[in-house]
Amino acid sequence: MAFYYEEPSRTFSEYLLVPGYSSSECIPSKVSLKTPLVKFKKGEESALSINIPMVSAIMQSVSDDNLAIALAQEGGMSFIYGSQPIESQAEMIRKVKRYRAGFVVSDSNVSPEMTLQDVLDITERTGHSTVAVTENGKANGKLLGIVTNKDYRISRMEPDTKVADFMTKLENLVYAGEETTLKEANDIIWEHKINCLPLVNKNQELVYLVFRKDYDTHKKNENELIDDSKRYMVGAGINTRDYRERVPALLEAGADALCIDSSEGFSEWQKLTIDYIRENYGDKVKVGAGNVVDGEGFRFLAEAGADFVKVGIGGGAICITREQKGIGRGQATALIDVARARDAYYRETGIYVPICSDGGIVHDYHITLALAMGADFIMLGRYFARFDESPTKKVNVNGSYMKEYWGEGSARARNWQRYDMGGDKKLSFEEGVDSLVPYAGSLKDNVGLTLSKVRSTMCNCGALTIPQLQEKAKITLVSATSIVEGGAHDVLLRDKR
Repeated sequence: MAFYYEEPSRTFSEYLLVPGYSSSECIPSKVSLKTPLVKFKKGEESALSINIPMVSAIMQSVSDDNLAIALAQEGGMSFIYGSQPIESQAEMIRKVKRYRAGFVVSDSNVSPEMTLQDVLDITERTGHSTVAVTENGKANGKLLGIVTNKDYRISRMEPDTKVADFMTKLENLVYAGEETTLKEANDIIWEHKINCLPLVNKNQELVYLVFRKDYDTHKKNENELIDDSKRYMVGAGINTRDYRERVPALLEAGADALCIDSSEGFSEWQKLTIDYIRENYGDKVKVGAGNVVDGEGFRFLAEAGADFVKVGIGGGAICITREQKGIGRGQATALIDVARARDAYYRETGIYVPICSDGGIVHDYHITLALAMGADFIMLGRYFARFDESPTKKVNVNGSYMKEYWGEGSARARNWQRYDMGGDKKLSFEEGVDSLVPYAGSLKDNVGLTLSKVRSTMCNCGALTIPQLQEKAKITLVSATSIVEGGAHDVLLRDKR
């Protein structure tokens, strides 16, 4: 006879936090959101921690190098999606690791024969106002000049105007050789009062761009997540199919952590993948595993050697695994169960294995609830897909801007390595949808607002750290009627316009 859980499967929206005593010392500015990313032994510190409890989902529509840089600047970590060729994923990792050093590989490039419209299309897609003009229109082509928004006025120029007619030519640019150090580059930028310094090799080919704003950004991002070499930290997704080829390439590129990307992690495939990493790299390489939804699944992955475990099946905004296959569990119930198993495992072994809540986050307060329920950090997809820095297009739908967002289990992603068990290099059926989400602006502004809510709520619970929140939190179930009561009701809302 099948095993039946007596308690229903619940979501975050069915719970609220009950305030606790808050002293005068408990103010948001004193709250620390630093949290361990990987396992550690009792009495020791985690070998790898993040400064905010947020990581980005391993998805094509979320985690590329641009978002990874923006999130690392705020103190979190991205896991670059693995449903792409090994070399292109490795190159994204390299771009992130190079970026913190101040040397940026240009992702906005045109040739002289291209047009103003081409420039506008590129700046719309990348969000970058500086476009390099190279002989072949590629990032490593021979540098001929640059284009910024100061070089043209849309109202006075036709869209088909050639780039050669309005670009700032090389002879009028300040540039330097590729051997220039970051300090020397910044000195040149300040001496000449310029915003961008191209670095070229002996063949006059563009190698890097150094921007004034990156120097300013570093000064503003005191919480940034950097490694011992002061480079931004970044993770990478791997699968249980080509890990023997993918893992070495990602580590060589500089990945700080790996995570097995799978729709269901309670399997021998995950153990075999972890075994390979341990046999070849020992404990130096950090690898997360998942996803699971109960204590039994957690213990399996913990004993297999996972450095952290992801929790959640079917709770993502674009995930239809529950609808298609009938498997999964309400995210809150799954997280509570796994957190209990994590704590029991820690008491038994003295090894603390962090857990990551993946899916089910609809409102900002759900993040605080997830942390209170035992999550060490949260993996977010839809949340980050809305921002300028995500890799998808911004589209206008009936006067409102939206961003494209699709699941790794959708036909568009074609990520058979994550979902299909037949090995035919195709999806047998979809477990994700192709969708749009409301455009929300910059990552920095939104993450700052979200975390201000988290810090404020933690203070309401009398907690200045995430462990304190998990110790002190009082959580209550809410009825359908009280959910209605919790929002605006029995009033006529004014139009905000």
